[in-house]
Amino acid sequence: MSKTNPTVLITGGAGFIGSNLCEYFLDRNYKVVCLDNFSTGFRHNVEHLLPNPDFQLIEGDIRDYATCQKALDGVEYVLHQAALGSVPRSIQDPITSNDVNVTGFLNMLHASKEAGVKRFVYAASSSTYGDSESLPKVEDKIGKPLSPYAITKLVNELYADVFSKTYGMETIGLRYFNVFGRKQNPNGAYAAVIPKFVMQLMQHESPVVNGDGNYSRDFTYIDNVLQMNELALTTQNPEAVNTVYNTAFGDRTTLNDLIHYLKEYLSEYDPKIASVAVVHGPNRMGDIPHSLASIDKAKELLGYHPEFSIGQGLKEAVKWYWEHLR
Repeated sequence: MSKTNPTVLITGGAGFIGSNLCEYFLDRNYKVVCLDNFSTGFRHNVEHLLPNPDFQLIEGDIRDYATCQKALDGVEYVLHQAALGSVPRSIQDPITSNDVNVTGFLNMLHASKEAGVKRFVYAASSSTYGDSESLPKVEDKIGKPLSPYAITKLVNELYADVFSKTYGMETIGLRYFNVFGRKQNPNGAYAAVIPKFVMQLMQHESPVVNGDGNYSRDFTYIDNVLQMNELALTTQNPEAVNTVYNTAFGDRTTLNDLIHYLKEYLSEYDPKIASVAVVHGPNRMGDIPHSLASIDKAKELLGYHPEFSIGQGLKEAVKWYWEHLR
């Protein structure tokens, strides 16, 4: 990479992962352009960055091609995080999920090609594995998608692959597995499970676990994801580009174990939390029972070594929520 500070566009840069990426790359002397329409991101996530001369915030929507072009002015690299997440949201409203996640993605990919972007790194999803029952999940073995959201994320991978083969673009997809950590929104109908459980426990409310609690996930702390994005953006290994990688820790935790961890760590701040009861509800439509990533490909081709296990990450996350959201 050039010695002069490179410019990176982070779409969805005011969201949970995007705002952490903005901070991370500013700390590493990049110039950062943040594009967000604030539909799921928050201005307060990036407001403290506005005085930084190397940071630019553009309010706009990736569904508008002219906005994509404007945001790419002078940009060398793209970290595309903008999407409408959540399987249940996509089941409720598949049209909007498709508009943002497919049309918006294609807008940004094509505008990046036209702008001569050096590399396009994008948020893919573990939901792409669909009904494949094999564990751990290996990048080249996927099943049929189980939700409109999963379809949109698979289509992203197909478009990126075609653009790299047809136009010579460098693309890398990062299949995120249940990312959690600071700045993750605990509120709203589609809140992720960890911040939602943390908020309920802090308020002495019983968290509702879908099913018997034995479904398991490869929960992945945000700092591991930041590391993967940097490796994907900077790798000089020609074999490492134009492909997809699992972005995870490589271990699985059941929902029951997750609750146990959260109660243990939160009760260090408030002992009453240890005795909060848990309620079990029905399984959620479109959910797969188990998810576990193989991270061998990322280790081999990118030199990825995740630093935070589920336990270490949860301790950090709980501390952040306790300090910021009580």
